[in-house]
Amino acid sequence: MEYDREKALSYAHEWALKRNPRYLDFENFGGDCTNFASQVVYSGSGIMNYTPNIGWHYIDSYNRTPAWTGVDYLYNFLVNNQGAGPFAERVDIKDVRPGDLLQLSFAGGNHYNHTPIIVQTGSFPRKDNILTASHTDDTDDYALTEYDWVDIRFIHIKGVRKY
Repeated sequence: MEYDREKALSYAHEWALKRNPRYLDFENFGGDCTNFASQVVYSGSGIMNYTPNIGWHYIDSYNRTPAWTGVDYLYNFLVNNQGAGPFAERVDIKDVRPGDLLQLSFAGGNHYNHTPIIVQTGSFPRKDNILTASHTDDTDDYALTEYDWVDIRFIHIKGVRKY
């Protein structure tokens, strides 16, 4: 099944500067960026993965998986998912599209801290023509070059499985 990038982008722009009351705001619990990224990906996929612990779902603040709100957990879920829900691959910058994710490491050491959504790229994506949306420091149409990162990884959503 195809990932609906238009729905994902519409959701990203609608909620980038405010909070959807259906979801707990995790800003005071380590940050809300990956929670917001998961909401965006869910809006474009429509399918959660209810596998305990290693799946990707949010029912409420007490019934959710680590992948819904944790930077590295979300990455690991997306690139390893063989079951229901969205699946992705780590790609070079040239292969990202609006609706994909990127993750930033501010300190290095293979520890990633932030998950913005890519909302716009140039015809040939480069660091200087990518715009993002994110929570914690709420932004929309925010230039990637405005971040001060040590390392970056790009996550291309390849599709969605129903099973």
